[in-house]
Amino acid sequence: MPELPEVEAWVRELDPLVSVRPIERAGPAHVATLKTIDPPLSALEGRRLAGTKRRGKNLLFPTEEGDLVLRVHLMSAGRLRYLAPGAKGPKTPMFRLRFEDGAELVLTEAGKKKRAGVWLVTPSQLDGDLAHLGPDALDVDAAALGAILRRERRQLHPLLRDQRALAGIGRAHANEILLRARLSPFKASTELSEEEVERLATTIRENLSHALALREQGKGDKDVYAIHDRLAEPCPQCGTPIARVDFEEHTIYYCPACQTGGRLLKDRRLSRLLR
Repeated sequence: MPELPEVEAWVRELDPLVSVRPIERAGPAHVATLKTIDPPLSALEGRRLAGTKRRGKNLLFPTEEGDLVLRVHLMSAGRLRYLAPGAKGPKTPMFRLRFEDGAELVLTEAGKKKRAGVWLVTPSQLDGDLAHLGPDALDVDAAALGAILRRERRQLHPLLRDQRALAGIGRAHANEILLRARLSPFKASTELSEEEVERLATTIRENLSHALALREQGKGDKDVYAIHDRLAEPCPQCGTPIARVDFEEHTIYYCPACQTGGRLLKDRRLSRLLR
């Protein structure tokens, strides 16, 4: 799933490109992808975009006049590409913007589950739709993170990827962050010491910033992730084989030696969660 580093890298790449020419045609969009009908996509035609912004994992394309915003959320399998004039693109993308010079912004989505979304809204509608988001993960210091952690007793991994608590982190970077912070994915948020809170806040900023730099260089998952999706490979910090816990919608990867005191959780259905 694209997370803050991937989305921010797209923002920085697309920002100077999408405002070059007015939009010639907006759409078509797959019925499962377009989430709004009023105003219609055609309201973008003839207009120029002001660039690209981000809130959490949402890509935002405001119009030059500032009265409309095109919002894109890629979910787990969506990908957004800018095609220069004359470049060959997919025949049937999930969504397409065509600019007057022939360039295109296209959204594709792999797999059978079509979850990526496109919304065309006013700024006030956008604020309402995204009001649930917590602070951006790159902007949170130790004091703010401590307040989030103490708000209610929760396990660290689900808390970090909860967009209402902290915007931008998903399952992959939650794995990476907790490994580097040497904290169990299952530790209760209210049990962290001040030193652990400080360490976690520093690790969040360092991990996301490093991943963003790699994504801007065009690096893929193999270079960005040291633990995510690397079952049984040696931990980069200690050499212990990476372990995992499988859930219905996601998988947690962790190092037993670095994070759980050597304890191995083999199956959540047979073992109690580690604290």
